Amino acid sequence: MPTKSPPPGLSLRPASDDDFEALLLLRLAAMRESLEQVGRFDPQRARERLSRGFQPKFTRNILLDGELVGFVVVVPLEDSGEWLLDHLYIHPNAQKLGIGSWVMEQVLQEADRHGKAVRVTALRLSDANRFYQRHGFQLQAEGEWDLYYLRPAVSDGQTDLR
Repeated sequence: MPTKSPPPGLSLRPASDDDFEALLLLRLAAMRESLEQVGRFDPQRARERLSRGFQPKFTRNILLDGELVGFVVVVPLEDSGEWLLDHLYIHPNAQKLGIGSWVMEQVLQEADRHGKAVRVTALRLSDANRFYQRHGFQLQAEGEWDLYYLRPAVSDGQTDLR
């Protein structure tokens, strides 16, 4: 699927422990509207959730001209051999520029090179659902608040229809 070209100056950089507070603020800004729609915006809960699973070795900061505009976390799932796209957040001021699609393409190309399926969870009413579906994720299950998706592994010789 053709996507618009991302802005020049876009890059991914490994995260460090020192990035936690900046990433938390970014996550709060990115999720606020979706969580308020379902009456679940709670900064303390967001801090606890991010803190519980924060692993800098699986986290990459998204930079635009050297400025932090988002982050992505991809965690290998030992039991299934799949990858979990645990977080992908773009600050609202940097959304609609093609950044999320560019990051997703990087993640999926890497997954394809390793022959890995990718799982992701999205808040039921979030615009992220359309984004994930556009990138080849298929709905697997529905929960009270979330939808659960899988993007199957693409191996050599298969056509990637993204």
